[in-house]
Amino acid sequence: MKCVSINLKKDEILIKIDDKATLENIIDELSVKLVDLKKLYKEEKTPIRVTGKILKTKELEEIKKLIKDVIDVEVNFDTPTTLGLHSITRSYEEDIIKSETTFHKGSLRSGQKIEVEGSIVIIGDVNSGAEVIAEDNIIVVGDLRGLAHAGAKGNKEAIIAASGLDVVQIRISNIVREIDKDEQINKEQAYIYVKDDNIIIE
Repeated sequence: MKCVSINLKKDEILIKIDDKATLENIIDELSVKLVDLKKLYKEEKTPIRVTGKILKTKELEEIKKLIKDVIDVEVNFDTPTTLGLHSITRSYEEDIIKSETTFHKGSLRSGQKIEVEGSIVIIGDVNSGAEVIAEDNIIVVGDLRGLAHAGAKGNKEAIIAASGLDVVQIRISNIVREIDKDEQINKEQAYIYVKDDNIIIE
């Protein structure tokens, strides 16, 4: 199956990657196609834009390095390169049962911020004024009182779980839910996920 297509535009070269392509297939196919693409370059430095599959940071870096090693031009990605609402261009769904996990021992104080690729487990509390942003899942062994943003590159399959919950806002992917103080939510053993583009708290 072909997983990489290359289109020559007026002011850029577009490399489209199939959503279901594995990194191994992408690298194999791209390695061959870049050699042919390089033959089209002379003195001009037409930039390359990569679109299609939403890439994890490690995948993005590896693909960028491969392109740069063969053709030294500007390389841009439609995939968000940072985590957070401002960087999400489109949402996607990815099975996040298997996810690289970071463990943070200790509570987060007000003003502290943690951003991780993959998932994070915080062995402690996330206090009001603290922020946790993860590409995949967020698990808080203690109380979640600060801002949690899971699926921060657009993955709606991500979840948030906490032993205790006392927040005014929760974020998964590009979906934000404001929580009214009068709203009755489960304060203990909270499990938070997206269903039909709404954030559900159980």
